Amino acid sequence: MKKKLLLGILLLSLVFIAIACTKKSNSSDTSGDTAEYTSKVDTEDVFTDRDLEQEVDTSDATSYTVSDNKTYNITEEGIYTFTGSAKNVTITVSADKEAKVQLVLNNLTITNTSTPAIYVKSADKVFITTTGTNSLSVTGTFVSDGDTNTDAVIFSKDDVVLNGTGTLTISSTDNGITSKDDLKITGGTININCVSDALEANDSVAISDGNITINSKKDGIHVENEEDNTTGYVYIQGGTLSITASDDAIHATTTLQIDDGTITIKAAEGLEATVVQINGGTININASDDGINAAKKSTISTPTVEINGGNLTISMGQGDTDAIDSNRNLYINGGTITITAQSPFDYDNEAKYTGGKMIINGTETTTITNQMMGGGPGRPGGNQRGGYRR
Repeated sequence: MKKKLLLGILLLSLVFIAIACTKKSNSSDTSGDTAEYTSKVDTEDVFTDRDLEQEVDTSDATSYTVSDNKTYNITEEGIYTFTGSAKNVTITVSADKEAKVQLVLNNLTITNTSTPAIYVKSADKVFITTTGTNSLSVTGTFVSDGDTNTDAVIFSKDDVVLNGTGTLTISSTDNGITSKDDLKITGGTININCVSDALEANDSVAISDGNITINSKKDGIHVENEEDNTTGYVYIQGGTLSITASDDAIHATTTLQIDDGTITIKAAEGLEATVVQINGGTININASDDGINAAKKSTISTPTVEINGGNLTISMGQGDTDAIDSNRNLYINGGTITITAQSPFDYDNEAKYTGGKMIINGTETTTITNQMMGGGPGRPGGNQRGGYRR
């Protein structure tokens, strides 16, 4: 009886150990590089009705004609119109955290030396609505506001929405438009020429419409929260974007999701995020490094490229370049993909083709190759699986 009892206890202990090991193994499967892939953009909640309104009733608005060397302090919720031409002017918003402030730019020109033209210190949300032709520029080195590095022509600590029927041209010696929260564009014509990032945000950049032209010496669109890699997405629902960038055209930390729109890119890298999901639109990428790159930037998802629709054209430069590069998985389920490249595809884990049309270097195919053609130290030529990663 004692032997049977001891044997039973031993067997029960082994069962508990096996269960514990299994749980430990399973828990590690959902973290780090093996985190499950999902799209993190809840598209139903991105744009409010007011975000999408392109015209505003200014009959009860407070109106200003700008003058040189003046700061205009907005401290209350409401609608404010600005017109005229002046130098070294800053429109500062310091309102309650629940306040919604609408700035209507009506044929406004501001040329500053070292400070933002629009500086949002506090508000719930600020709408920047354009009518007519508007120009905002900073020509010198930005000066910080205490501990705040105000390094953009439009600099906001809270949510910003750009809309309207007019034109806004931004020229900057650093960033173009920066939001330390969410940045949305729903209309208007926006032209940005800058030394650093053109559109920059901590949490998200979302675009539903508008005609946007960017020329950046760094990234065209950059979303990153240095303190939290579980946030930071780009969502494009529509609009026309033309981006020329020395680094990434569009860079997100978590998900870069494109549902529609016309996007033309010339950059070192075209689209980069942990998850790149293309569901529609017309996208033309001319890149010198990677056309699309899914890299590990967030701990909440596995690096994945997923193409479900749209018309995607990628033309790559010679050398160590990949048209579509995923550090884990690649899924092609639809759309039309036309690639001209030495290395059309590069992935580390799995690739699946379930639908769509692929034309690779002039030949239609249903095969996703895994090629590394760059050569050089640690990067062999020919068709390879796995291997060197940037």
